[in-house]
Amino acid sequence: MPRGIAIGLISALLLWSVVPATAQNRVKRMPDGHPDLQGTYDLATITPMERSPGSKLVLTKEEAQKLEQQRAMIRSLGDAPLKGDRGAPPKGGDGSTGAAGNVGGYNTGWLDPGNAYTEVDGQKRASLIVDPADGRVPPVTEQARERMRAQAARQRPTSDAQESSDPGLEKAPGAYDDPERRPLGERCLLGFASTSGPPALPDYFYNNLHQIVQTPNSVMILTEMVHDVRIVRMNAQHLPKNIRLWLGDSVGHWEGDTLVVDTTNFTDKTRFRGSTQDLHVVERFTRVDDKTLLYRFTIDDPNTWTKPWTGEYSWPATDGRIFEYACHEGNYAMTDILKGARLREKEQEAARTSNAKTTK
Repeated sequence: MPRGIAIGLISALLLWSVVPATAQNRVKRMPDGHPDLQGTYDLATITPMERSPGSKLVLTKEEAQKLEQQRAMIRSLGDAPLKGDRGAPPKGGDGSTGAAGNVGGYNTGWLDPGNAYTEVDGQKRASLIVDPADGRVPPVTEQARERMRAQAARQRPTSDAQESSDPGLEKAPGAYDDPERRPLGERCLLGFASTSGPPALPDYFYNNLHQIVQTPNSVMILTEMVHDVRIVRMNAQHLPKNIRLWLGDSVGHWEGDTLVVDTTNFTDKTRFRGSTQDLHVVERFTRVDDKTLLYRFTIDDPNTWTKPWTGEYSWPATDGRIFEYACHEGNYAMTDILKGARLREKEQEAARTSNAKTTK
């Protein structure tokens, strides 16, 4: 082989071998040299947390396209105009979940649950959970089962987990006695369904945007839903164990080009998926390209699950704007809920009095 051709081939091979590193260096960086994670991201996705038993993690392009088209068709039907002369829903609702039994809540035109499966490494994912390999949350411990049975018996709504499962009226005495007995999301104090995190998860509802602002000493994560703000203190020590926060105490550090956020010191009021205040969440934020972050989270609470578990999904950047979520200012529902409870008590008392007179 002529010397010139050999040198040319060697040069080409050397150039090819450094392309990944060169591409990595092209990632926009902050003045301190770390990747710039700043931006606004849309977390909406139709990829669920878990997948069906025995199903696979990666969908083929054809499978994903078919399912996404089906979702789009359902959405289109839900977006159709409602008849102005339609009848009112039945008194007390129809018994279905959502909007307290379909007494007149949002239709799909107001919602933004996502329209595509999350894509990681060019693969359409069928679940957020990647470990365990079956894509399922590990079994809970016996201690957790006992705790959940006791909680169900009390029916004291202190967690947003109840927001999405409450079919309407709660049966526990005193559930509607005062605002402090209502779920945190209903009180406009914390975002629904762990949308604020950690872990920061899709709410499959609306208000999906999250904004990151980054400095050498702290990272701010703003959640559109209920405008929660989380401050990650960089290269710091965790707070003393007697200081407990609803969103936990988040401390960050860099591992190469990945921001690692370690969160402890939770309270017993938020209880992610029934966990205790000993919940430990580790999040990893990695810039994949100019328009995408990879978000990975690991959950550990020996008091709740038999082993730690991990999930991941992409955060696509968006030019969409985050608008104020004026929850408190428009929270007429809270006073209406409590007024309705007082009215129901009067009606029940009147019925008891009437029955007593009838039996005499």
